[in-house]
Amino acid sequence: MVELVLNVLLVLTSVLLVVLILLHRGKGGGLSSMFGGAVSSQLSGSSVVEKNLNRLTVFIGLIWTVCIIALGILLKV
Repeated sequence: MVELVLNVLLVLTSVLLVVLILLHRGKGGGLSSMFGGAVSSQLSGSSVVEKNLNRLTVFIGLIWTVCIIALGILLKV
């Protein structure tokens, strides 16, 4: 039962982590600068929304990491 809950939580956090990472503003010279993202990212620093998005991404990443470690421990036994 615990393994099933961890697997479901792992899938949900994985999808949410991908979405949250894609929501971040591009800051490098990659694909975002090809489409005009570099101009808008240099206009202002990090806003409250960006800080909250960063915090949420780190929090979901920590939950994802705990799920991976817990599943590894459960499956090893």
